[in-house]
Amino acid sequence: MPEYTPTYDEALSLFKEFNKSESLLKHAYSVEGVMRYMARKKGEDEEKWGIIGLTHDLDYESFPEQHCKKSREILEGRGWSEEYIRAIVSHGWGRCSDVEPQTAMEKTLYAVDELTGLITAVAIIRPSKSVADLEASSVIKKWKDKSFAAGVDRSVIEKGVMMLGVELRDLITDVIMGMREVATKIGL
Repeated sequence: MPEYTPTYDEALSLFKEFNKSESLLKHAYSVEGVMRYMARKKGEDEEKWGIIGLTHDLDYESFPEQHCKKSREILEGRGWSEEYIRAIVSHGWGRCSDVEPQTAMEKTLYAVDELTGLITAVAIIRPSKSVADLEASSVIKKWKDKSFAAGVDRSVIEKGVMMLGVELRDLITDVIMGMREVATKIGL
């Protein structure tokens, strides 16, 4: 079967085939929004980056013990391009995958995945319950409180920041900006 590039609708349909959770769909939309924002900022292919962001947790709900491994199997079975598969699998580097992020797209996905979770947690405790008025300084305050959003692996975000060669505050600002673009879809 020759490799092909999925359309957005195919990617969304596939994601929904394996994931029923509304919160996981909102997370997928968050990461997609940020990846699209970052692609535009870097002059990269927004559609490709967005589809990879959308489907990065394809196997998470149905196969939590095989996260990233099952994604490769599913996507290869559907004929997806190795570039897409590798990027998706690389987001779990050091946790559930041994595929180290190499490209700008892979490094960006690795860096922003966990960060969207932290930003969501900060946004929902604000009076506005929104990313519209959220600033990086509020996220950094909560970053330092390790008991807040304790499930967010800050060390992964720190590795991602180093990979990208950016400042944490700047990455947080970019992620907030990307999430603002999908605020309606993610309920923030």
